Amino acid sequence: MSKSGHLFIVLLSLFWGCTTSEPESASHQPDYARLELPERPNVVWIVAEDLSAILPPWGDSTVATPNISRLVEEVVLYTHMFSPSGVCAPSRAAIATGMYPTRIGAHHMRTGPWFRFTIKDRAIENFPRKAYEAMPPPEVHMMSSYLRRAGYFCTNNPKEDYQFRCELGAWDESGFEAHWQHRPDTTQPFFAIFNLDDTHESMIWRRANDSLLVDSTLEVPIPPYLPTTEVAKRDVRRLYSHVVAMDQRVGEILDELEAAGELENTIIFWYTDHGGPLPRQKRTIYDSGIHVPMAVRFPHQQLAGKVDSQLLSFIDLKPTVMSLLGMGPPTYVDGKAWMGEYMNTKERDYIFAAADRFDNETDKVRAVRGRRFKLIRYYNLDQSYYLPVGYRETMPIMKELLRLHEKGSLNEYQAQWFRPTKDSLELFDLWNDPYELHNLAGDSQYADKIEELRQALDHWIADTQDKGRMSEEDYVKSIWPDGKQPVTEPPTIEQGAKIKLSCPTEGAQLAYQWVEETGEATQNWTIYQAPVKPQKGDTLLVQAHRIGYRPSGVVRVGF
Repeated sequence: MSKSGHLFIVLLSLFWGCTTSEPESASHQPDYARLELPERPNVVWIVAEDLSAILPPWGDSTVATPNISRLVEEVVLYTHMFSPSGVCAPSRAAIATGMYPTRIGAHHMRTGPWFRFTIKDRAIENFPRKAYEAMPPPEVHMMSSYLRRAGYFCTNNPKEDYQFRCELGAWDESGFEAHWQHRPDTTQPFFAIFNLDDTHESMIWRRANDSLLVDSTLEVPIPPYLPTTEVAKRDVRRLYSHVVAMDQRVGEILDELEAAGELENTIIFWYTDHGGPLPRQKRTIYDSGIHVPMAVRFPHQQLAGKVDSQLLSFIDLKPTVMSLLGMGPPTYVDGKAWMGEYMNTKERDYIFAAADRFDNETDKVRAVRGRRFKLIRYYNLDQSYYLPVGYRETMPIMKELLRLHEKGSLNEYQAQWFRPTKDSLELFDLWNDPYELHNLAGDSQYADKIEELRQALDHWIADTQDKGRMSEEDYVKSIWPDGKQPVTEPPTIEQGAKIKLSCPTEGAQLAYQWVEETGEATQNWTIYQAPVKPQKGDTLLVQAHRIGYRPSGVVRVGF
């Protein structure tokens, strides 16, 4: 088979988030040591929400995506990138910290109202439990905090959904209007995230009456675990219409970089925050829920056309970006830098994933995946595989599944998700069973493989001190011993020729800003790194914050 033919098979294997053939051998891996980057390259993340690899560059030609197709022609293509969770908030926690959500208590979806809201001592709306913040170890800081300390202008557009309150000072700008173009010094390097919600699960019903960007009779592929009724087809068409809309937004972002002369100074990551939005995709740890497409464009299209098939996880993004920028990743991260100055060339043998509470329904599932086989362990065996989630049940295709299930009209594969009890283990051969429909755990010829994966999973659970080993209530008690969220202690201000700031709370990040004498705090906090000069006639505002704690109050000092 020609090289181009083999590449096509690799791309096709990612269709609907599945791997159907043996991945490319290590000899085809990109030679990252050849990269020649600007001294201070920009970094842009373009993140499509709730999307498996249903795009032409990954083998699905149902709709055209000219902008992503253009981008992919200039990039390294990644075939084995995974989220440690099949849903957004735990995934985002892993990306921001470089740590597994189960290690830092961020594995339940969700712990509080974290999309630009402030935690309150009350139950989350419609939740029978108290809101709380996950609490990483004190030394942990968000990736953008490290980049800001290194002089980068950091923007986030717009989500702050990390399972904990956004760290004070983590962003120069964060919100719907945040943009790297707003930096006051156009020579300052930037790190910018654009979260594209066009393909989000909710858009399937929220935009149900909008005009489609695809033909209303478009033939669409449907995975075997979903129905093929007209109701189902309409939702899948709607998803592909949203893919077209998302692609248009990617084009706008690329055009902005090119028009500003920044395209060849910028490393661009395009990826999705977890698998697809449809039933038995999002919130699961089947590959349809955790396997994501990713592409990285380097300045001047370096390494374009290469395919990286090593097993990678979202925990690797933070150390890799820091490594590309010449910054040593912190030792606490679970991930590895797969390129850059601090590159770790050792390829991992496994990736890991977890699923726990989703809204009001609590489950506990752990998975380990190698190149070919995946082992899934279930703990709550008396529960159905399917658990009701009101948000998901707003979707017409989910309603259709439930209707057909009630009638007894689902076929063997469509009905699997509704089995009333679970097997303790599932083993899948992903090369021959990409949709994970045939459990091999009971076949004695796979006993050695099961034992190998079982040991790897047990080691990971023990090594990460998996917080899922305790109930959610007990976890909250462990971080809030007196039943109340800890508060970061007030900062200490030492005045002199220069102003020195400190905070007694271990791991707290200090931030400050200057305002007019009677001015109020804005979002424009500067991370404190070294003593600062007084500004006569102005007022210094100082605040401290450790992730998982409430921020301190704002201390004001006039000069």
